[in-house]
Amino acid sequence: MNKIFIFDSTLRDGAQGEGISFSVGDKLKIVELLDSIGIEYIEAGNPGSNSKDLEFFSEVKKMNLKNSKLTAFGSTRRKNIKIEDDANIKALLSADTPAIAIFGKSWDFHVTDIIRTSLEENLKMIEDTVSYLVKKDKEVIYDAEHFFDGYKANPDYALETLNSAVKAGASVLSLCDTNGGTFPDEISTICEKVKERFPDTIIGIHCHNDTGMAVANSIFAVKSGVRHIQGTFLGFGERCGNANLSTIIANLQVKLGYNCIDEKNMEKLTDIAKKISEISNVIMPNNTPYVGNSAFAHKGGMHIDGVNKASHSFEHTPPESVGNRRRFLMSEVSGRGSILSSVQKIDPSITKDSPEAQEIIDELKRLEHQGYHYEGAESSFELVVMKVLGRYKPKFNIDFFKTIVENDITTDGFSSSSMIKVSVEGKEEITAAQGKGPVDALDKALRKALEVFYPVLKDVYLTDYKVRVLDTEDTTSAMVRVLIESTDGKRRWTTIGISYDIIEASLIALKDSIEYKLISIKD
Repeated sequence: MNKIFIFDSTLRDGAQGEGISFSVGDKLKIVELLDSIGIEYIEAGNPGSNSKDLEFFSEVKKMNLKNSKLTAFGSTRRKNIKIEDDANIKALLSADTPAIAIFGKSWDFHVTDIIRTSLEENLKMIEDTVSYLVKKDKEVIYDAEHFFDGYKANPDYALETLNSAVKAGASVLSLCDTNGGTFPDEISTICEKVKERFPDTIIGIHCHNDTGMAVANSIFAVKSGVRHIQGTFLGFGERCGNANLSTIIANLQVKLGYNCIDEKNMEKLTDIAKKISEISNVIMPNNTPYVGNSAFAHKGGMHIDGVNKASHSFEHTPPESVGNRRRFLMSEVSGRGSILSSVQKIDPSITKDSPEAQEIIDELKRLEHQGYHYEGAESSFELVVMKVLGRYKPKFNIDFFKTIVENDITTDGFSSSSMIKVSVEGKEEITAAQGKGPVDALDKALRKALEVFYPVLKDVYLTDYKVRVLDTEDTTSAMVRVLIESTDGKRRWTTIGISYDIIEASLIALKDSIEYKLISIKD
């Protein structure tokens, strides 16, 4: 297979995305994850830009990376100064990374109007910087900033900037669609021209997603001879983000037969994506290709019937190829066949004609009429099935609870507390807890009480909480739907609660979440 070199910029370009703020600890965890699946280059930041990156580069030296080359990022020397006197270059060398990514100007407009120097001086800045770092035994990747805009404005000069980097010893020429406005056909044509001009140099691509084409542009670049791809693992980045590497890796390796990472690591792709999402404190969209929760989720009855008969009829690749899983969503449009497939996970003996199947459908319709919606809460659905089949035995009872929200006028702040009484097989436990809000306080109190009986719950925590008003015309007296996603660090599950009272709806979902965890433990 043709080798594609993956260059991950989650920790640098991704950190420029709105709402992203990595701590040093976060960055170290992400480095460990990327190294574990064999990403060749991890661009970790600009050591000359802030104290956090300086601390990170100091700490990361202690890690024993097995597969990845840590890469520092910075610009060419400043205009009209000696390379040895440039503070940015000194900082890059102090990071002590085996590889360095250097960006320089390829658009003549940026040279003359933004950094305000001559076209000739810009070429010297590129050549001096790359040459100096190569002599320091660094692998230098040259990022040609605004290359496609520059090529369209002045192709001869844009190519000459690349030539300066090649003459100086750059190992890779990475062509940057910095504004994210280039279309795939343009990317393909220009990449072919660059490859013809520099046949013995590895050509790279760095795309932004401002037109929604960053992944497509990266794929077209590969088809035009590019062998080095830059992006961020989940598409994080400034404005509309960068090219999503989790999608690109899957497309190239699963669909087109390229070698991006070791084949045995492909099954880790979904897990790594979810862990990076969690570390970043960003909820990964369910419809993220390949690795999203909905990537292999089926709802329509005819679709589900087709998947059961021949999965490739509605799935372009097996979910297992990227470590994901198939999901059948429960709703009024799912059909008896889809419901049956989920029911048979609990009781394989039930058929489409079994009376229990109709009882489950009737109960599902009754609950959906109340506002329950199980397509995003499969765990609560399984509990419904167990109750209809008579296989549900509560692991605990909530005998009493109270939540209090107080406003402290002296500090102008709100505080919440909750008291709860639970019973397990005749034994009672009463406890209380404070939280950042009434639901948080209730969650803490419930877990604190139940951990006396079930210590395993110490590993369970909430990862998402959503509230939806079902009938906005009823304003504050409207019924609300609460969805809660929980995890034990190994798997995730979602439960649902419905009530006119948001606290009660939350408690129903919390109770289901804990019940689901407890009944899933093998005796």
